[in-house]
Amino acid sequence: MLGADGLNLALMIADSGIIDGAVNDLLARSQVMVVAENRGMKTSVKNHLLKWRGQVKKRITKVCETERFQQELALYQKVIYWDEETFFEQIDDVIRKLEWHSAFYMQARRMLEKNKGVHNPMFPHYFCDQWYQSLVDAIKQAQISELEENKEKVLHDLYQRMETMRNMDKVTESGDEESVGRLWDMASAKLSKTDLTVMKRHAEFLNKHQGLKDIADQLGRMAGQVDDPSLNRAPNEELKMVEEKSDEATDDIVGIHESDDLNKLLPNETMFLAYPELEVVFYKHLVDKRLMNYRTQGKSRKLRKVKAYCPDNKAVDIEKGPFIVCVDASGSMSGFPEQCAKAMAYALMQIALAEQRDCYVIIFSTEHITYELTRQDGLREAADFLSYSFHGGTDLEPTLMKSIDLMSHDKYKNADMVVISDFIAPKQQDDLLAQISALKAKKNRFHAISLSKYGNPELMSMFDHTWSYHPSLAGRLFNLK
Repeated sequence: MLGADGLNLALMIADSGIIDGAVNDLLARSQVMVVAENRGMKTSVKNHLLKWRGQVKKRITKVCETERFQQELALYQKVIYWDEETFFEQIDDVIRKLEWHSAFYMQARRMLEKNKGVHNPMFPHYFCDQWYQSLVDAIKQAQISELEENKEKVLHDLYQRMETMRNMDKVTESGDEESVGRLWDMASAKLSKTDLTVMKRHAEFLNKHQGLKDIADQLGRMAGQVDDPSLNRAPNEELKMVEEKSDEATDDIVGIHESDDLNKLLPNETMFLAYPELEVVFYKHLVDKRLMNYRTQGKSRKLRKVKAYCPDNKAVDIEKGPFIVCVDASGSMSGFPEQCAKAMAYALMQIALAEQRDCYVIIFSTEHITYELTRQDGLREAADFLSYSFHGGTDLEPTLMKSIDLMSHDKYKNADMVVISDFIAPKQQDDLLAQISALKAKKNRFHAISLSKYGNPELMSMFDHTWSYHPSLAGRLFNLK
């Protein structure tokens, strides 16, 4: 008889192609692919669905963990090891236990009534075979229902991202494939008309103030001008013998599945050949590729070209760290300085997208709030930041301490910290200046953008680079034309 456990059954069905069919169906949806082709997002859409494929496989393999299936599987496992005498003595009790939760109940009753009074020695085998098939069908149906539910959710998410990307077309200029793909990753949140209006207003403000764009461009280039061999990455291709997982290798038995491979046949399947009446069942299963086989998995070796980034002393691709943008949100920054600060942060976010860098904004006054502009809902974070009203006093030290703590991690190697403020504040303490000097020695950079001509020179002296941007009223009016 056929042994079964819930996990193997679930994996067997999950690997049967229903998930791949769902992914192909989503890819084939004309709206999805047309938008993907038009916006250069084909790779992003495929990667999004492949990630969903792995997640949904985990979900649907857990459907057999429900109480309903656990009880029936436990009962089935018990019955298949009974001898014929025990089976006929206790089959009535088994069917009563199936009554409330099993799809096999009605079929089992009909089979028992048809065999009533006839103790055919093959009936227990036939009964368990039909029960097993019923379990497979029930688990498959539960998995399909779970898959369809998740499919609707991911389709809704895809449409949501497309709508956000279409709306962002009105806000930003179309970028290269990498920056568009990164923008796709950030587009999970729904943006309101107000959010889009705010973002568009600051994008237009940035375009009208070339001085701000020039500062942002200079900041963006600095991470690529560092002379540090440990940060240089040279793409290097070489032939290597690599090990890959393969279902053809027979190192380990990892489960069971339906197939027609006689070399990996479960011994239980040969029971059908012991009885002439059931021999036809065996051959039918063979033709239908429904014989229970051991699922094997191992590692096979093959030559493959491997591309790796190796440290190199030549002028090659340099690993660039994140942007940490600290924005003074005090009351003295309201008005034109506030617009400049937000536009600069928006410009640095665009550079981060194009260069595959992270971008964090920390606004500070009497308290500080952190926005991660390049995460999954980064566009929502950006809209929230751009909508924030500046007020309160200036307290720079806690923000500097938080930034220093962040830049101490390996992720923040070759990072740029940018403080945008009017710098009307006292000089910082010596111990904090010492920590900043230590981070500078590790190729991190500290920049200041002063939006007032009254900034404290002693305070700004701790930065590597300082820019001043405070055009006259006449200059502002000229930029508005």
